[in-house]
Order: sequence, then C-alpha cells, then structure tokens
Amino acid sequence: MKIKEVTIRHLKMKLKNPFSTSFGTFVDKEFLLLEVTDERGTIGFGESVAFDAPWYNEETLKTNWHMLEDFLIPLILNKEIQHPDELGELFKGIRKNYMAKSAIEGAIWDIYVQQTNQSLAQALGGKKEKIEVGISLGIQETLEKQIEVVDKAIKDGYKRIKLKIKPGWDVEMLRILREKFPDIPMMADANSAYTLEDVGILKQLDEFNLMMIEQPLASDDIIDHAILQKQIKTPICLDESIHSLEDARKAIELGSCGVINIKIGRVGGISEAKKIHDYCEEKGIPVWCGGMLESGIGRAHNIALTSLANFVMPGDTAGSKHYWEQDIIEPEVIVDDGYITVPQESGTGYKANLDAIEGYTIASKTYK
Repeated sequence: MKIKEVTIRHLKMKLKNPFSTSFGTFVDKEFLLLEVTDERGTIGFGESVAFDAPWYNEETLKTNWHMLEDFLIPLILNKEIQHPDELGELFKGIRKNYMAKSAIEGAIWDIYVQQTNQSLAQALGGKKEKIEVGISLGIQETLEKQIEVVDKAIKDGYKRIKLKIKPGWDVEMLRILREKFPDIPMMADANSAYTLEDVGILKQLDEFNLMMIEQPLASDDIIDHAILQKQIKTPICLDESIHSLEDARKAIELGSCGVINIKIGRVGGISEAKKIHDYCEEKGIPVWCGGMLESGIGRAHNIALTSLANFVMPGDTAGSKHYWEQDIIEPEVIVDDGYITVPQESGTGYKANLDAIEGYTIASKTYK
C-alpha cells in the first residue's frame, strides 16, 4: 500500500457515567481519531488513547497531534508499506510516544486486512470465536453505590470485575464486596497509588482471593514491584510499567509480576502487543487486554488481539452501551452473557459510522 492522505480528528464523546480512578474523574472522553487512505482509496481508522491531560502517562491529546503532524505522518505519506510490522522500524528513530505511533499503526492494520481479505483476528493468528469480557468499574461516591454497580455488572454477565482502589478506599471496601460477592472473579487496580511503605495495607488484600492487584507501585517501576511480589501472595499485574517486549522480558526475569496487562496504545501498537503476548506465552505468564475508555475503533482492535491464545483472563473490553449513548462504529460492540463474538469477516468486523464521527468531531486537519 502507498499512503496518500491522513486526517486527524479531535473527538469529544460524553460518557454515560463519570469514571473515577486514583488519578481523576472523567465525564467526557476526548481523543484523536486517524483516518488513513491509500492509493486504492482503501480507508483505515486508528485511535489514539492518550487523554487530554497526562494522568496515565506523559502523552496527551495535544502532544500526540504534534508528534503525528510533525514527525509520524511525514514518515508514512507516499511511503510504500508491505506490512504493518514495518512501522516499528520506520518509527524507531522517534523515542517513546507510543500512543501516537499506535494510532497510525492501527489504521495501517485496518487497511492491510481489508486488502488481504482477512479478519484482523485471523491476520494476528487468533483462534478464538468468542472472548470472555470483564469490566472496569471506577471509584463510586459511596460504598452503597459501589455495591450497586458491581451487582449490575454481575447480572449483566461480565466474567470478571475490576475495582479501582486508592489509599483509604481499599481494604474495607474490598472486604465488604468480597463478603457480598464471594464467588465472582475480582481484581484491584491501584494505578500506582501506593509505595513500599504501604506493604502492610497491600498484604491485607491477600485475604480477599483477588485474581491480581494491578500496578500498585510507581508507573515506571519494576524493581520495587519485585520486592513487593515476594511479600504478598496476590499476583501483581503490571500495566503502566510495560511499554515494550524488552520491558516485559526484564519484569518477568526480575519476578516483578505474575500477570501482564497488554494495552495496544501503551506499547506502541498491535505488532508490539503480539510480540509481548508471544513472549509471555513462552514464559508461562498469563496476559489480558486492558482498556483505555476506547471508542468502538480502538475496542475493535482490542477484540481482535484478545482472540490470541494466551489472553486467558477476561479483558476490559465492555460493550459500547456501557460507555456511550452512541458509539462511532456499526454494529456497536455487544456483550452477550459475558462474551463478545470475534468478527470473522474481512477487516476489523466493524464499520466506521461517519455521521457519528462527524457529530463528535470538534477539530480536524488533513495531510497529503
């Protein structure tokens, strides 16, 4: 394929319900959507998962636009690309900025699978026809409300409940929820809210039979996590610390985790995500696919990735209706009794809803 045109859109979508974590509360999701066109007129879409502020990592919507406009898009315009895997080499001179890179790479994968007449899951080597789905629930205003949203998620069929925690909203909240829901697979996500000084608190979480505790310590750490893992029974899952296959290799060799959360945007794209999956499978480390409040474009890519064999734990890919009044894809992502059917037709299996995209767009620019 030869890339002839790229359009960046800034979208703003209102969440059905505010989503709170240890680092902030979201009412709207603002993000960049890339529309890439090749010389045949085939269009691919990719989504940047960077937030409008550096809550999660150093990337933001505005820094992504800058990187795309001034560095990444010039590298692919009028460039002959045989396979999306080539973008890792093409972009290697640009440090980090993984979410910006991933947005382009996702669109290139979309074009590639359309042109080769295969589904994205098939192109990646995925074999699953359905994937189990978990759900990530934000911090609620009251314990009663937290119980209510967990109860609803279980009744909706979700196979795993992820609960956001922070100092002061951890041990007692989890104890009460575990007493209320003794059998549901449950995990806690700290988003780096603790330090090694909190070992006493984190040890108490062992009594709740959690699947894992996700990223309890610093977002760039693998050393302290290895120290912590030796002192607690609950498996540690690394999220923010893993940006590449090399990061995963080092963390596993150090014993920093028992599980890895793979997010396409965080690791720079689908190709790197698959490499991490394959390495973890070889080393016997289970993985699952995390979510970043994606629209349907990013959600479709997550579904295809999760069809790979070592995604043995339910991911965060909840249905469209959980987040949005109207998503930007057709059909929208539907969860049926805790499962999503993996599309088998050519492409991602979901078509961009251009009217919805236009309605959510607050700025755009085209590069040729």
